[in-house]
Amino acid sequence: MANIFPKSSNSIPWKLGVILFVTVATTVVGVTYYWTPQWSRVGYMPTQPVAYSHYLHVEQLGLDCRYCHSHVDESGVANIPSAQTCMGCHSQVQSPVISPDSPKIAPVRASFETGVPVEWVRIHEMPDYVYFDHSVHVNRGVSCVECHGQVNEMVTVWHDKSLSMAFCLECHRNPEQAIRPLEQVYNLNWTPEDTSEHARWAREQVVNWNVNPPQSCSGCHR
Repeated sequence: MANIFPKSSNSIPWKLGVILFVTVATTVVGVTYYWTPQWSRVGYMPTQPVAYSHYLHVEQLGLDCRYCHSHVDESGVANIPSAQTCMGCHSQVQSPVISPDSPKIAPVRASFETGVPVEWVRIHEMPDYVYFDHSVHVNRGVSCVECHGQVNEMVTVWHDKSLSMAFCLECHRNPEQAIRPLEQVYNLNWTPEDTSEHARWAREQVVNWNVNPPQSCSGCHR
């Protein structure tokens, strides 16, 4: 009886297996590479319920980061200001821009009156399995700008840095590149007058301040 299929058909199963393996591997590598904070988060700039301008409040009016993000130097979390904090200024200042009756701050005013929080859209978000403490960083001379970029110049805040594991490890391995004098931590425009002198100072402070950020998995994944 003649063979129905040619002898070459015997190789079809393993050829299909190779094709399937290459397809799956390519898909996994592609998703893994592109679905990282560098590609999926950087540039993220959602529309907020209130058009809050950091440029206006920080750069022009001179508000300190800690006025709104209170206790960031004492807490692991950078809190979002309540409506009471906002209305503390807006209920007293009379101007066409920030009048208490301005429609621009209607959601804040409603939150202040009802106690229902404004539904801000979160921009900077760490995975649940990552432990990050703001107070540890700012009390060792790491400025907000290192992780959030020049927020003081943003009319609308966007996700500026990747905040990926590689991003964090680069700083943990070379902390002297990120630290600055403690009195300049919240001055997002600060730059050293003498970069070489600052580099020397930073290397000394890594020792003096006992800056020894963890590089092992358990340091951040708890």
